[in-house]
Amino acid sequence: MAAVAIPAAPAAADGGSAACTVPFEIARSQSLAGMRIEPGSYRVTVVDTSEMTCDEANDQLRSVLREPGAAVPDGWKIDTPTRTIARSDGTDAFRFDADMPVEGAAGSSLWDDMQTWMLTWLPIIFMGLIAVAIVWMIRYMPRTKPQEISPSSSSSVRWQDVEGVEEAKDELREVVEFMRDPKRFKKLGAKVPKGILLHGPPGTGKTLLAKAVANESNARFFAQSASSFVEMFAGLGAARIRRLFRHARKAAPAIVFIDELDAVGATRGNDISGEKDQTLNQLLVELDGFGASDNVVVIAASNLLEKLDPALLRPGRFDRQILVTPPDLKGRRNILAVHTRGKPLSEDVDLEVVARQTSGMTGADLANICNEAAIFAGRDHRDYLLTRDFEAALERVVAGMQSRRVITDHEKKVVAYHEAGHALCSEMLPSVQKVHRISIIPRGRALGYTLNLPEEDRYLKSREELLDYMVVLLAGRVTEHIIFGQITTGASDDLHKVHEISRSMVTQYGMGTELATKQLPADDYSMSDHTRRMIDEEQQYLTDLAHRRAMKIVGENRELLEALAQTLLENEVLEREDITRLVAEHRGTPALVGKERFAPLLEPGAATVAASKPLEGQPGADSPS
Repeated sequence: MAAVAIPAAPAAADGGSAACTVPFEIARSQSLAGMRIEPGSYRVTVVDTSEMTCDEANDQLRSVLREPGAAVPDGWKIDTPTRTIARSDGTDAFRFDADMPVEGAAGSSLWDDMQTWMLTWLPIIFMGLIAVAIVWMIRYMPRTKPQEISPSSSSSVRWQDVEGVEEAKDELREVVEFMRDPKRFKKLGAKVPKGILLHGPPGTGKTLLAKAVANESNARFFAQSASSFVEMFAGLGAARIRRLFRHARKAAPAIVFIDELDAVGATRGNDISGEKDQTLNQLLVELDGFGASDNVVVIAASNLLEKLDPALLRPGRFDRQILVTPPDLKGRRNILAVHTRGKPLSEDVDLEVVARQTSGMTGADLANICNEAAIFAGRDHRDYLLTRDFEAALERVVAGMQSRRVITDHEKKVVAYHEAGHALCSEMLPSVQKVHRISIIPRGRALGYTLNLPEEDRYLKSREELLDYMVVLLAGRVTEHIIFGQITTGASDDLHKVHEISRSMVTQYGMGTELATKQLPADDYSMSDHTRRMIDEEQQYLTDLAHRRAMKIVGENRELLEALAQTLLENEVLEREDITRLVAEHRGTPALVGKERFAPLLEPGAATVAASKPLEGQPGADSPS
């Protein structure tokens, strides 16, 4: 059937008569009395329902359009302009008009439907995705909360567990006493320091001191690393600072410990994003702002005091700045005693000797040595630690792990003479630290090493002592040149140290000949080219002076040099006792003392030796190479 009928709609009143309208669908093209009717939706309207109902009009139109090219039935007429069909006498009139396409009805465009759907739902879906992304970001955002340390925790530290930093312990004990008994100090008008800054080299025990304060004080202790305040999200660092101090104020009296303060406390103005500056500003406000609390003490630790912002270091924020330095001899002995608790030691272990051999080391280094010694004993399946375990551990920490690299016989010989040259000059110069061990067994990046250990703690160095040290550093390279007639790349680290020492002597310590009364920082851009040239000449003079002295000592003690090198090739390792025996047997020149060491070299005009002038014994000089 060409036409599809749809049930009629309810009739509506039109003046005094009733009228009705019913939708009507035409599925294909039709022709009625020469009038073209296109497929689509139409509307059948009956003018007077008293003469004909909508269903009757619907049936009548369907019967007319049943066949293509249908004609008007007999007794009926059609008004083409108005598309009105009626009987010849004008009764039973009804008309059909084209209707607008019904949404979703048959014949509508699929693309129009898709456009309508997208315009309606895509904005809603897009906003929903944004909401999901925000929720996901908030859920998985890095969350760090302050760590509260209680005295009963497994990581708690007591005062007796901290050694070698007595001055810092005394300063912190006052804070602990104030937190325990504040009335005793407040009745005298005293106030607890708002901030205490522990600074010094890494490994000296700054964090360990903070843990001891957490254990000894009755106050609540909150610890957090300053790096946890630095995030990519704007304002997150400042929010974490506020949360940390909010928790501390609620639990007052409380102590807040911020580790590695330089992560957020660096001088402002160098951060491009401004996030670190905003975090630091919030920390400054919390330390000494309108909402500051007298019952919250801040302890911070940093390795870079010079990097911190001046506003952070002023009184009222960090009132006390405590320098935590590497321990002295007594401190090292006490630290070793702490870290050997619970470790069975043999009777031959003397911690006093170990402490003397570890001058300049920090508490972390000493703890590592004790642990390595226990590991060495465990490898040998022993139930106790021997002295050789501590010696092996010291060698492991200072020189590195023993390497399995295989070197040729010639390289082994070169390394043996190189290290023998270092040892020879160390024995001939009294101001230099004595050689504890020589080895040509590769360790770490070095093919061999000479281990010099001080006999006492020294904090000052004279010009002559620094020159002697440069002589020892250059002795290995000089020995290679004298014995083999050539030099190798094995002295690269020695040359680097010589450069650093000689540069510091001229620019920092005023130990030059003409530039002896002022300091010349390397980053001083106002320095003239003439002054820079003088610095280079002074530095070259000092290194040349040490080089000539090394050649003189090695040349005058060839017999002792050969004995040290040959014994080292046979045994691969020489201990202090072996070195002392060989020196006593073959020493040909008595040790020079004081300025006599440099007397032959300090003649008038000696300072004019330039870097391009061949030194005695070097290739290109008058003497044979």
